[in-house]
Amino acid sequence: MRKNVFAVFTVALLGVVAFVVAPAVHADDKGDAAKGKDTFEQCSGCHNADSTEKKMGPGLKGLFTKDKLASGEKPTYENVLKQVNEGGNGMPGYKDLLSDQEKKDLMAYLQTL
Repeated sequence: MRKNVFAVFTVALLGVVAFVVAPAVHADDKGDAAKGKDTFEQCSGCHNADSTEKKMGPGLKGLFTKDKLASGEKPTYENVLKQVNEGGNGMPGYKDLLSDQEKKDLMAYLQTL
């Protein structure tokens, strides 16, 4: 019986620690939307930020509220970042052209559109 109580207590304690520590770990992952707007300048030749009107690529206003991306995927953070990294359909990939921080900043900016 004591072993079961100890095991339950240990699991509960680990859950609390994970809940408290996880936001702190992810807080550093947030990008700066203002810096992301600067990074977006190199995207603005092909994408509108302030409308859904297409240039060479789709307009990105309301990107994360759309039903789907041009790729057909749902516009989640992961799917948009994948598009930024890999490109496709005429868009170059930026995996090696932008730093991880620049991509975080860009993603923070795209979420404000």
